[in-house]
Amino acid sequence: MQKHKIALDVGDVRIGVAVSDLLGITANPRETYVRKKENLSADIAYFCEYAKREDADAFVLGLPKNMDGTEGDRAAVTREFGSALAEASGLPIYYQDERLTTVSAERMLINADVRREKRKQVIDKVAATIILQSYLDSRR
Repeated sequence: MQKHKIALDVGDVRIGVAVSDLLGITANPRETYVRKKENLSADIAYFCEYAKREDADAFVLGLPKNMDGTEGDRAAVTREFGSALAEASGLPIYYQDERLTTVSAERMLINADVRREKRKQVIDKVAATIILQSYLDSRR
């Protein structure tokens, strides 16, 4: 039986969250989690519990690559987060190239006439949704 996939758009301050449907066809925005300052273990514990609640079998993390395809400091931070999450949750971590997802999310929200204040509140979960949808589409 299929289970949900959880996508995370990991930032320094916020983490956007999206969850797939059981068939692995669509990604749905869920929340924007505000990170606990300097407390990685609290963030990891939150997402381990989240995965249990959602009956998830994997995490998909957006990997912020440079435009030339190389990985820089942000990608290293994301991979460290992913390693800690894999160890604590016991679930596999998949990485999805997230170049330009925030730009795409911003453009979608502007086209939908979402006000600037509201865009700031939802941009991370919309970016996570784009990351997850890209991952799901690549698996078909």
